[in-house]
Amino acid sequence: MSGGARVCSGYSNVREELVARFKCPRKTDGVDEVYCCGFSDLKYCCNEAGNYFPYPHGYMWSLSIGAMVGLGVAALLLLIFIFSAFVMCCLYFYNKPQGLDSGLKLQSLATSPLQEGKSNS
Repeated sequence: MSGGARVCSGYSNVREELVARFKCPRKTDGVDEVYCCGFSDLKYCCNEAGNYFPYPHGYMWSLSIGAMVGLGVAALLLLIFIFSAFVMCCLYFYNKPQGLDSGLKLQSLATSPLQEGKSNS
């Protein structure tokens, strides 16, 4: 069947019911919906020629469900990553040392005990 047809041929829908052929536009369709569009198990009138897919309608639903599951998993992983990064940043700033301590005691040269010992000898 071509997408530019004005008559939709009969078909068997998802519930295995036989749908008789019909002419586009039907009473329930708009005046500009003169082309037969849809799937091999779901046909309808539309206003754009070539909008016909030879695959069953159920086939497209399985693709949609798979895509939704994939997008859901990706979104969940993204949220986990963002939450983990936020927690790690908070822990870093909470536990960050306030000042650097090298462990060495710094003293003035004038009062250094080593200098006093050398000047006395």
